Amino acid sequence: MARKLGIFAVLLYAVYGLLIYFYLFYIADTGLPFEYGGTKADPATFLNGRELMLTEEYSRTRNLLFFLSTPLEWLIYFLILLVGLSKAFKGWADNSSKYKAAQTAIYLFWLSLFSYIATFPVGYISYSLAKTYNISTQTFAGWMKDNLIDFWINYLTMFITVAVLYWLMKKSVKRWWLYAWLLSVPFTLFLMFLQPVVIDPLYNDFYQLKDKELEAKILALAEKAEIPAEHVFEVNMAEKTNALNAYVTGIGANSRIVLWDTTLNRLDDEQILFIMAHEMAHYVEKHIYIGIAGYLLLSLVGLYLVYRIMNWAVPRYGKVLKFESAADIRSLPFLLMVLSMLMFVSSPLSNFVSRYQETRADRYAIEMTENPEAAIDSFQELTRAGLSQVNPPLLVKIFRYGHPTMLERISRLEEYEIQQLKQK
Repeated sequence: MARKLGIFAVLLYAVYGLLIYFYLFYIADTGLPFEYGGTKADPATFLNGRELMLTEEYSRTRNLLFFLSTPLEWLIYFLILLVGLSKAFKGWADNSSKYKAAQTAIYLFWLSLFSYIATFPVGYISYSLAKTYNISTQTFAGWMKDNLIDFWINYLTMFITVAVLYWLMKKSVKRWWLYAWLLSVPFTLFLMFLQPVVIDPLYNDFYQLKDKELEAKILALAEKAEIPAEHVFEVNMAEKTNALNAYVTGIGANSRIVLWDTTLNRLDDEQILFIMAHEMAHYVEKHIYIGIAGYLLLSLVGLYLVYRIMNWAVPRYGKVLKFESAADIRSLPFLLMVLSMLMFVSSPLSNFVSRYQETRADRYAIEMTENPEAAIDSFQELTRAGLSQVNPPLLVKIFRYGHPTMLERISRLEEYEIQQLKQK
């Protein structure tokens, strides 16, 4: 039974991979609708022939890796259960220590290590792809350093989560999912508070914006938006990437607006002010807090569904998957697989909400700066720097895009520009 399930899972993944490949490379249409030809949203108007070719090549391959990587994670967790690795990890942990916390830590280390090794090729291919297309400027040693930081941060977070979760499972068979969610609320907020000052600096150096003239312009914009900002932060990303970005992070007193130095190097002041106004809109409209609330709501639903699915699966497949109950830590790969599936299925909804918020932020920014030319130029440069498709395939937009497509963003700005000209 286990062997048949394993073979079926591998074949199913292979068929899925082929279907995604044919969709992205032969079926999906990334051409612009006729009416957008020759507009400022048309990549042929701001990218040369080589850039257009590289954009299509890079985007298709990157999208393929995205759609292959998450189901690969499910397959790995499933095979870990079927071949008895989860059972073996628990045996090693039990034989290594008599303390429950230490046993959990050891089990989780072996599970994390095996999962990392199994998914490493996909991560390395993604890194090599970005290097080949001159998106990444990071050395292999630097990339591995970031990977190891990721591993240990995820391991520590996972250890705290798993130790508490499985303790709750044993204490309350029917309500563990609710108690786990209640505890996750302060834990999530705590991590969000720590992110800008503890976690992010492990990866990069952050400092106050060096260009004081530009900082004064940004702070004047913040004052206009009634945002109590004292500093703007920049981060040294040029040693890792040629892509451009800016973002809002943290909550409460640790909230920050951050600019990548690549953005500062490639955009002029007017373009940067538009981007800053966009990021300020997220603060003004409280998108971060709305996002946290949405995440917590989805996590409540997700934990309840995990509870129901595990109760359904244990009596039917527990023997084959080699765990006796939901509270048996050997069930952790199954729990992680189900959680990952639920997150993937829910991603179109969360991306839809995010795209709506980003559209609101674009509108806020253009109304504040009243400079559609700078806004359009900034989006065109973002497209060029990241080799991003202006009009990505529908499935890519639904599952990957938390921002509107560049076609949508630039065309809206063009409409605003036309309306502005009519009013003069």
